[in-house]
Amino acid sequence: MKHLGAFALGTTLLAASIGHAVAANVSGNASLQVEMAPVLDKAVGDYLGSVRFTMRNPSDQAVRILKWQTPFFGVDAKLFSINVGGEEVLYTGRMIKRGEPTARDYLTLRPGEARSIDLDLSAFYDFAKSGQYEVRYDEFLFDNGGRAKRVNTTPTVMWVDGSDQFLAKRVEDDPYFGLGVKALGVTPTFTKCTTSQQSALVTALNSADSYAGNAKSYFAAHSYANVSARYTTWFGASTSSRYTTGKNHFDAIQAAFATKPITVDCGCKKTYYAYVYPTQPYKIYVCKAFWTAPNVGTDSRAGTLIHEMSHFNAVAGTDDHVYGQTGAKNLAISNPDNALDNADNHEYFSENTPAQN
Repeated sequence: MKHLGAFALGTTLLAASIGHAVAANVSGNASLQVEMAPVLDKAVGDYLGSVRFTMRNPSDQAVRILKWQTPFFGVDAKLFSINVGGEEVLYTGRMIKRGEPTARDYLTLRPGEARSIDLDLSAFYDFAKSGQYEVRYDEFLFDNGGRAKRVNTTPTVMWVDGSDQFLAKRVEDDPYFGLGVKALGVTPTFTKCTTSQQSALVTALNSADSYAGNAKSYFAAHSYANVSARYTTWFGASTSSRYTTGKNHFDAIQAAFATKPITVDCGCKKTYYAYVYPTQPYKIYVCKAFWTAPNVGTDSRAGTLIHEMSHFNAVAGTDDHVYGQTGAKNLAISNPDNALDNADNHEYFSENTPAQN
């Protein structure tokens, strides 16, 4: 995603909360502090929608956290919870399918170390509406066993005057902003794909459709009161509400593969599997790891397409709380609600490897 630079939105600071300590059982019993404050643009003497994000380790122990759960290496997930006038602000950045985390995916904060970065949040969230914006860092931190601890910061609050200039800047700087996909029935469209890649994608799309149909059939054949190990492994304890959520998700995922105008872009050269912009259905960008994956099975091409399809707000609107089977299984145990909001859990339920009834 091409990020936007800072530009005048007519923002005025109302209040800022700083220094909210959060417990994060990431490595031993160490704790972290997360701080946020609006950034003043000295050139115009005003606040332009950016914040300075600081993560601090005040303890005497080193703390290891996953890089992609911080903004220090880019914002490629919904790391922040933002609302204006009580309404959620749409995340417009990328949602990425990654593999199981490895040692190099962790960031270490030494005892007493602090790390800061300035972020233009309008590059990743829709700030077009005028109003009072509340911004929270709202993420999970994980230890090596995949156990999660949610981090909630007291919100940083600022006023933003939305304008047509903002929308014009977004369109100018981000060619994908507000992208509409031409209706093409059920025939997929391919961009920057070789003939062999197109052939492989047709196979993967058909397999993803089969996966989605099988998952849909599971929910139709069961009820919340008689779920099997397949359900509990990936979605945890069943309630009527949760079961209905899962059923609705797979109904929508299967319908998307069967009836929506899907576009696949093969131009990504990153090492991860794939990504989408959740506000831009039904375009999926596939990357290097996608092409080395098997067509079906764990972390497969077909499963990756399920994962990405679930991210679209028009389908299931899932998030990326965890990646990999270990993290997904632990999330199902510790937080079933978030398992039903996690794209990898939907993928692994669909792939069903090893197979469970």
